[in-house]
Amino acid sequence: MPKALDGIRVLDLTQYEAGPSATQMLAWLGAEVIKIEPPTGEPGRNALSDKRGEDAWFFLLLNSNKKGVTLNLKSERGRALFLEMAKNADVVVENLGPGALERLGLGWDTLSRLNPRLIHASVKGFGSTGPYAEYKSFEWIAQAMSGAMSMTGHPDGPPTKAIGGLADTGAGLHTAIGILAAIVQRHATGLGQRLEVAQQESVVNLLRIHLRETYQSGRPAPRQGNRSAAAAPSNIYRCRPFGPNDYIFIHCATVEMWKTLVEICGRPELADDPRYADRRDRVQFVDEIDAMIEAWTEKHTKHEAMKILAGAGVPAGAVLDSAEVLADEHMRGRGMIVELEHPTRGKYPMPGNPVRLSASPTELRRSPLLGEHNAEVYGKLAGLSESDLAELKRDRVI
Repeated sequence: MPKALDGIRVLDLTQYEAGPSATQMLAWLGAEVIKIEPPTGEPGRNALSDKRGEDAWFFLLLNSNKKGVTLNLKSERGRALFLEMAKNADVVVENLGPGALERLGLGWDTLSRLNPRLIHASVKGFGSTGPYAEYKSFEWIAQAMSGAMSMTGHPDGPPTKAIGGLADTGAGLHTAIGILAAIVQRHATGLGQRLEVAQQESVVNLLRIHLRETYQSGRPAPRQGNRSAAAAPSNIYRCRPFGPNDYIFIHCATVEMWKTLVEICGRPELADDPRYADRRDRVQFVDEIDAMIEAWTEKHTKHEAMKILAGAGVPAGAVLDSAEVLADEHMRGRGMIVELEHPTRGKYPMPGNPVRLSASPTELRRSPLLGEHNAEVYGKLAGLSESDLAELKRDRVI
């Protein structure tokens, strides 16, 4: 079946998470993504690897559906080979250090002259202009600099990082959206363009609604733990058998949800109590409300409680740990968690593409081995023979 991005060729110069998450989404949607790594591999291949010589899980989870080649861009022949491929590419994506591609002579000015249809996407910590332009960034740096860390944690504790990839995958998905928009615009203009996404700005976009506290009061948005300043109940509640993740999150947004919840908890008289009529009113009584709910949840496991509450129309979700997520029957049944086979790692569960297109379903493939597609890619795009490849390998160009 044809894929949504069939015919789109992406040269992927990304590393770690922010860039690879962008190109992985394009690969999932059907683009031919050619991951270009140094002959030693991009840093993510060895990041936190549990086995010496094995591709790290970090790498496997971010590079599925891509082709993999090696290329030494610090060598003259390596740069020439890259430029040859760029002539027939649609997109180049990079998240290298500030100015790295420009120093190699492979920046936007060079590539756009070579191929005016090329879309050049860069993911940076703080962008290419402004006082922070030369600063390097990782996930936690961007969370700190975006305001996210100041809003995360409990009121009596320090600022706390959020474990999700707000800055890395957040920037990656923003980049993928930008690339898709640039492809659409190219249909009208015939020209590519330069695209830039900053991690800091991506996180600010993700938390934009949480800036309302500052708009309303002029003060910094406070840390609230698991509670909400705008609604009650909205919190996690302990469940049997009281392990570290035996909790359920419950959030009541409407009067109907509140009435159903108190009926389930054995306190039907509270349904029509005017003190609890509105979710904002209930915030004033949050301690006693939370105590009432937890007295009920502690009689059940988190899955039992979720089935009862969610089944009755009360938004509730069990706090699943990572092992439970990978084994979750709902996720597996929908094809979000799939089993892949790796030549050295064996079989492993892999989260798939959350974007579902009815006419272009994603078929998940494992990440490439280092240089796995050298012969295929360089033969097709640069006309290199086996002897050419052997010479380049001998000279450490690939």
